[in-house]
Amino acid sequence: MFSTEIYIQRRAKLRKTVKSGLILLPGNDESPMNYADNGYHFRQDSTFLYFFGLQHPFLAGILDCDSGDEMIFGNDLTVEDFVWMGSQPTLATQAFQVGVNKTGDLASLVVLLEEARTKGRKIHFLPPYRPENKIKLFEWLGVPPNESKMSASLDLIMGVVNQRNYKSAEENAEIRKACDVSVDMHTLSMRMAKPGVSEARIAAAVHEVALASGGQIAFPIIATINGQTLHNHYHGNILKEGDMFLLDAGAETAMGYAGDLSSTTPVSGKFTSRQRDIYNICLDSHNTAISMLKPGIPFREVYFESARVIVRGLKDLGLMKGNVDDALQNGAHAMFFPCGLGHMMGLDVHDMEDLGEVYVGYGGEPKSTQFGLKSLRLGRKLEPGFVFTIEPGIYFIPELIDQWKATSKNSEYINFDKVETYRNFGGLRNEENFLVTETGCELLGKPKPKSIEDVEAEWAKGL
Repeated sequence: MFSTEIYIQRRAKLRKTVKSGLILLPGNDESPMNYADNGYHFRQDSTFLYFFGLQHPFLAGILDCDSGDEMIFGNDLTVEDFVWMGSQPTLATQAFQVGVNKTGDLASLVVLLEEARTKGRKIHFLPPYRPENKIKLFEWLGVPPNESKMSASLDLIMGVVNQRNYKSAEENAEIRKACDVSVDMHTLSMRMAKPGVSEARIAAAVHEVALASGGQIAFPIIATINGQTLHNHYHGNILKEGDMFLLDAGAETAMGYAGDLSSTTPVSGKFTSRQRDIYNICLDSHNTAISMLKPGIPFREVYFESARVIVRGLKDLGLMKGNVDDALQNGAHAMFFPCGLGHMMGLDVHDMEDLGEVYVGYGGEPKSTQFGLKSLRLGRKLEPGFVFTIEPGIYFIPELIDQWKATSKNSEYINFDKVETYRNFGGLRNEENFLVTETGCELLGKPKPKSIEDVEAEWAKGL
């Protein structure tokens, strides 16, 4: 938990931004896996955590923009709870730690909200992403679950986005911790990626690194020899000679801040000539993007330049053809680079994705609907305090190859006969995390091996 004053200042700023009415911020509840007492690891709602700092379930916060009152509601635990959980702080004790002096049980929250509705006061809430919070909004405010997203307060969404998008020094220190642990996860993976080792064994080992640091994983681990499947959570394969092993994994600190890194390792210890060619194109794209990071540059421009490097490199290998800029304009690069270049990161690994990418990554401006470009989660001008990933990739996806080839889509820019010879290549990427400073950018956390020489050297440490 940060200092009490930090949470007081955050809430005061949000009240001032929203100006009037009540702000309702429900926390998360426990979530059962298969019965009530067998729950998933509890994860507090990130916005509740940002403004109230409390990691306990079954809480809700109220900020009164007119009176300045702040309240936390929840039900104190009983001795029967303590038998199973041990001694727990009272609600009043928890609230005092973050500078809130008024508390009440959940029944009194219902009364307060009903009184506000009777008086015609505006009650601001964010779009809920968990079904139990959709039900709460129905019970408390009469908002049908299927209308809760469209009924959310845009003033509150933008107020939260415009605070959480700018990371403070304290937050960046936490993110650096997460990135340092994430690098350890990836170097261990590089040393373990040997023929005969299972994907599951590596996934388990890197998960252990996150847990041993006192935190958690920031998202389900991607540990796969099938890197062309962008979010591949299947861990049932055995690594063999000639494979590339892709790990996309990050740690989350005990305070909830995330790291998010990707790496690609040759299982044989040395990249083949074909693998080296594609890897170096992708790495050039990655480093080009990093070199452009500074305040004021639209991230969309960084994306297009990174894609331009990929198109040029693939042209040199005979996989693409024609005018580079025309290929980009027509989305031909998305055959090989169908995802975005990066995303905001902080308390969420995809920061505030529950509030809407169009607000977080585009400042409210509309996103493109073009295949590939529509997956770019960040497009707005970069500003000091922004934290995000850089993660270009090159992927050979058989289903996508077949679809485009069958319809001759972008055939003036893609040499499908040559692409067929890479059909079983797979996919690869590197990913690192950056902070925009007043003059440029800063890599968060210690450096991760990413050049061919450094990755192969790290692999050799596992012999």
